[in-house]
Amino acid sequence: MRKLRSGTVGRRLTILYAAGFLGSGIVLLALTYVMSGSRVTRGGPAQPPGPSGSTADQRVQALESQLSDVHAEQNRQLLVGSLIALVVMVGVSLLLGRILAVRVLRPLRLITAATRRISADNLHQRLAVAGPVDEVKELADTVDGLLERLEASFVAQRRFVGNASHELRTPLATMRASLDVAVAKPEPAAQTMALARRLRAELDRVDHLLEGFLVLARAQHGTLPDRTPVSLGRLAREALTARAPDLAAKKLTVDDAMPSDSWTSGSGALLSRMVENMVDNAIVHNDEGGWIRICTEHGGVEALLVVETGGRVLDQEQVDRLTQPFERLGADRTGSERGSGLGLSIVAAIVAAHGGRLDLLARPEGGLRAQVLLPAAGEDD
Repeated sequence: MRKLRSGTVGRRLTILYAAGFLGSGIVLLALTYVMSGSRVTRGGPAQPPGPSGSTADQRVQALESQLSDVHAEQNRQLLVGSLIALVVMVGVSLLLGRILAVRVLRPLRLITAATRRISADNLHQRLAVAGPVDEVKELADTVDGLLERLEASFVAQRRFVGNASHELRTPLATMRASLDVAVAKPEPAAQTMALARRLRAELDRVDHLLEGFLVLARAQHGTLPDRTPVSLGRLAREALTARAPDLAAKKLTVDDAMPSDSWTSGSGALLSRMVENMVDNAIVHNDEGGWIRICTEHGGVEALLVVETGGRVLDQEQVDRLTQPFERLGADRTGSERGSGLGLSIVAAIVAAHGGRLDLLARPEGGLRAQVLLPAAGEDD
């Protein structure tokens, strides 16, 4: 039987039920003791005096005295038995009170457990409590109604982000084509070329931002139909190779010694984007001539990917907010030309969609440690 925690409704109901049972037992025992205390009186017709009257009276008095002693002893035994029964009733009352409290609160515990299992990734689930229409069912139906409204709101939000991102790419493509036409004219003006380069750079940033919205919406939707075994070590090496020019430009030292590869199962495209964003974040928000350390481990049930960087000492409270969209640390991050403010929020969404956990830790020596834990999988899974 589940143990009731101190201070809960179950504890209060147990005490209430036990007090009711114990009070009833005390009243019953008290009435029994009072009713058994009536004395037996001598009855019958008076005996006529006679020569042996004094002797008979003495015998009668002796019998009455003996009867009184027996009655007193019975009362004492009844009192002791009542006290023992009262002690037993205390334990029985607590036991019965606990059983009743557990039974009464069982539907509420089931509703609480079912509600805790429902998150943003499975809002389609419902409590669907069966039984008579009472207060408990009304509560469950109210929670189901709330979940239905939340699901509709989440779906509408994700659909809007996806549709808006797709629709905005059409005018962006038109603007790029117009720039290409203007630049392709014979002997374009220098101002035209400078304006075209500036607009193209801004269009690239907007396109990168829209792509981030699409990946974020897909990751938050939680649908991963293309699950395959994926090597986190291979993805990390590919991301470092693709960004070799950026690493060289900032003179960053990379320590990518990976003693053991780490395999997980999921969407290869999303996991690749996750690793790329972690590497990008380590490059863009790093000091000139700094360092990056990347390692992977296979811990039996978990696959680990760690990306560490050096730098100034960061505030852990600010670091904890980096998984929110457009959240950055200080002016050095907000002024970045490549950063869109979605990198780590996309990483967090992809990790959550794969049933993992992202930990961002401010290193005491300075810099950031980004750690991803995902369910492990074998190479042949």
